[in-house]
Order: sequence, then structure tokens, then C-alpha cells
Amino acid sequence: MAADPLTETLTIEAATALITQALEAAGTPTPAAGSVARALVAAEAEGQVGHGFSRLADYAAQVQSGKVRADATPICHQDGPGALHVDAGDGFAYPALELAIDRVCAAARIQGCAMVSITRSHHCGALSIQVEKIAQVGLIGIMMANAPPAIAPWGAHQPVFGTNPIAFAAPRRAAPPLVIDLSLSRVARGKVMHAKKSGSSIPEGWALDAAGQPTTDPEAALAGSMVPIGEAKGSALALMVEILVASLAGANPSRKVASFFAAEGPPCGAGQFLMALRPLEGFAARVESLLAHIASLDGARLPGARRADALAGARVQGLCVPRHYLDAARALAAPLD
Repeated sequence: MAADPLTETLTIEAATALITQALEAAGTPTPAAGSVARALVAAEAEGQVGHGFSRLADYAAQVQSGKVRADATPICHQDGPGALHVDAGDGFAYPALELAIDRVCAAARIQGCAMVSITRSHHCGALSIQVEKIAQVGLIGIMMANAPPAIAPWGAHQPVFGTNPIAFAAPRRAAPPLVIDLSLSRVARGKVMHAKKSGSSIPEGWALDAAGQPTTDPEAALAGSMVPIGEAKGSALALMVEILVASLAGANPSRKVASFFAAEGPPCGAGQFLMALRPLEGFAARVESLLAHIASLDGARLPGARRADALAGARVQGLCVPRHYLDAARALAAPLD
């Protein structure tokens, strides 16, 4: 089969190096650039293209405009034995998440349960990547995040909530962690932005225009609202996330979170909320029994199986990335050549 001229395959290591170099050229210190690059490449590898290379140009532009403080150092405060707070300092979310996960896991090993809130943060990409880190050290991980307004309260047309994703990961015996990651919109808003940048339409049922009518135009969708999963139930879940991430933690509510895409404007001020729980004795056996029963049912598929397959394929075959994203990344990195 002939190679696709619109895409290019490169290794995970090469992709990470390219994004790091591009961000450094934009003015990001090397440690933060590496943290962001690892997260974007991990998202690309698991098939979440809306959180991968497609974000790089926007991130670089926000560094150059000062909307993101690329040199910010996240600071962790201990609010109680099992309660922590990380101030991301209006920098990238990923260095703050690395600090938060390190500290919350340490506290959970002692306390049995710990939580950490992150404020003055930015776009945090694929939550699956973060909760998996918690499960990889033997703990149960839960994460929530808010985002610029994208979902209207059910029955209304004006967006109030972000897509407000929720993720969960549990350790397993002799197998990668079970990872569940879902946006509370029917699809992640990043997929709509990816469609806009790619010049393609979106399926009907993903979004509504500003008048509350179904649309297949990504421009109209971004100016309107995303359809929540489960209709009123999804809207209620988005409210729950909003309270934990913003009202409890002190981050901006979604309606005040600045765009993750626009280069100009104030810092985003988004928030993230994570929990780590230490499993009790017998947990592993009970989980394996449950998952084995599900897997034995005709037609059943464990959540995250497609993601795991994509990761395994990327490690062996590399990442297949649209060439226009790679061209843009190389153009950004050119000053360092």
C-alpha cells in the first residue's frame, strides 16, 4: 500500500523531541517544555488527537503572547493530612500535575485517601494519562477538570459548564491499569477544534449552534454549545464537576475560564481536582473477578481497551501524524536549528 502523503510516521521519542524544541523556541524553559511534550505525545499515542500535536501551535502562541507563563513554578500547599493545593501560577497544567500527582500519591499511601486541587491552571489534555500514573503506583486515581464554557444547562442555550471531563484508573494484577476517561459532552470539544483546523465537518448530534439548533459546521459548533452525554444527566454531572473543581478548589468557574485556543486574553485560570485512594486487602482479586466476568460476556468490551491497543501500536509502529501539524511544529522549532 502506498504511503499517505498527508501524514508522516515518527517515533514517540522523535515526536517528544520535536515538540520540546518547538516550545523552547517559543520561550518555554526546557523542564516545562519537556513536561508538555510528554503529555501531548502520550495523548497522540492513545488516539486523542484533539489533545496532541493539534494543540502545539496554540500553546506556543500563548507562550509568546504571555497568556501562559511558561516559566511559572507550581507551588504545593498542605491544607491538611490528606488535602493539598497546587498553584500552577498561570503556567502550563502539566508541570503542576506532575507535582500534584507526586504529592497526592505520597499522602494517600499514608492516609489511605488524599485529594489535591490545582488552581490558576491551563488546558490539561487527556485526563487518562494522569490517572494512569496514579494506578501505576498501586493506587486508585480519580480526576476531574473544568474548561471554557461549552455545555449549556439542560433546556438552556447559553454555555455555562465546560466539557468537564472525568477520569478513573484502577491498578490490576499483571495487566495495565483499567482506565476510564470521558468528557461530559457527547464528544470532546477538542475533536470539534480538530475538525475546524482540518477543514472537515462534524457528525450531527455532537453540537448545537448559538440558536440551539443541531449543526455539522465546527465553526458554528464552537460558537454554540456541545451536546451533553445523557442529556439532562450529563448536564447534572457537569455541575457536579464544576462544584468540586471550581467552587471547592477556588479555580475559575467554567464561565470565566479564558479560551484554551486564543493567543490573546487573560490567563485561563482553569482548575483540576484529583483523588488517590489506597486499595484495601483483597481489592486486586475482586477487581480481576469482576473484569473477567465482564470480558466473558458475548459482545462486551472493557473500557479503555481501544486506548490500550492504540498505545501498544504506537510504541511499535510510531505515531501517524497529519503532515500539516508536523510542518507547523518544524517551523516553530526552526530558530533552534
